[in-house]
Amino acid sequence: MITLFRVLALLPLPLLHAVGAALGWMTFAASGSYRRRFLENARQAGYTLGQVRSAVGETGKLLAELPRLWFGRPVRLEWTGTELITAAQAEGRGIVFLTPHLGCFEVTAQGFAKSFGPITVLYRPARKPWLRALVDGARSRHNLATAPTTLAGVRQMLRVLRDGGAVGLLPDQVPPEGLGLWAAFFGREAYTMTLSTRLAQQTGAAILLAWGERLPWGRGYRMHLRPWPGSIAQDAAGAAAEVNAQMERLIRECPHQYLWGYARYKRPRHGPA
Repeated sequence: MITLFRVLALLPLPLLHAVGAALGWMTFAASGSYRRRFLENARQAGYTLGQVRSAVGETGKLLAELPRLWFGRPVRLEWTGTELITAAQAEGRGIVFLTPHLGCFEVTAQGFAKSFGPITVLYRPARKPWLRALVDGARSRHNLATAPTTLAGVRQMLRVLRDGGAVGLLPDQVPPEGLGLWAAFFGREAYTMTLSTRLAQQTGAAILLAWGERLPWGRGYRMHLRPWPGSIAQDAAGAAAEVNAQMERLIRECPHQYLWGYARYKRPRHGPA
């Protein structure tokens, strides 16, 4: 599989995106369960298929671009809002980047690592050994470290933030049972991680909202940064609701690149409290 990914990484990004878009529509047509979840999640947020139909192809692009991002030449990146990063670094504060399943979330950490310094990203290890070896090897690169969704991983991220470093999370990912709270997401209760805001509260780190826009015709990506508005709610339930509200705000900026097929409203799997 690694050999296949390395071969695919040689292909130009526009071609990978074209193939990915076709695969996205093929999956949408072939899988009734995926299609229903896509439409239900979009409808829950107030969108019709006509309004977010391009998200079908964008989901395919998300998968097709991985070989290039993991094993290929660097892609073209643009930035907006970099003054938020430099301001936090000038104050010696750590940074917690919150990124929804929007656009290309793989490239956001890579872009920061290349332009601003080390970053540690929270990830859930793959269950299948062959996939775990592929992902771990692909994400092992200069200035980019990973922390597993375990107590040891949380401690690792706390150390990074206390040293003034940066960490990244996908807060709209469903955490294991005991590591989140139920909070409204587009008007429906979704199990929401509490880790993101706790990290900031315990370390004094700045929270920045980030997402990577996939530019048309394979021209690269544009990194968007937004500040966290105001202070964080002190209670866990209030903080979880605020996180979901901010993720909704980012998604509404570009709903046609959101991963509507993600099972955001599923029950959490059993895990350590």
